[in-house]
Amino acid sequence: MTHRLLPIAILLAVFPLAQASAAAEYLTSPATTARNLPFSEAVRVANMLYLSGQIGADPATGSLVAGGIKAETRQVMENIKAVLERNDSSLEKVVKCTVMIENIAEWGDFNEVYVTYFPGPKPARSAFGAAGLALGAKVEVECWAAQ
Repeated sequence: MTHRLLPIAILLAVFPLAQASAAAEYLTSPATTARNLPFSEAVRVANMLYLSGQIGADPATGSLVAGGIKAETRQVMENIKAVLERNDSSLEKVVKCTVMIENIAEWGDFNEVYVTYFPGPKPARSAFGAAGLALGAKVEVECWAAQ
């Protein structure tokens, strides 16, 4: 029976209880609050930020930018950058991204823009094709970042 407790003991040593039980702080901006969106822009737990997915919507209008996958990807990344900066983080501190792309055939065009936002080490990343995204977006990206 003792051998089964060893992994738990190791986990508790690596992830102290204080951090595991840290309160979540739900973060929004005036723009998100004004539009009464059904989610927080980000959630802070300890020293991590978990961002909601961002689409290529212009923050001023809430409408998707014109120009296709590259323009939308650029706007997605600018939206992510803005949320991170509002919450004392940056693209340099992103550790994980999840990409949802409407047409996987546009993966190369997405990557062409995406990599310009991470010129140094690249975050871990998962991706999958999606049958449909909010507002008819071509791409949505969510990120996790340290502070």
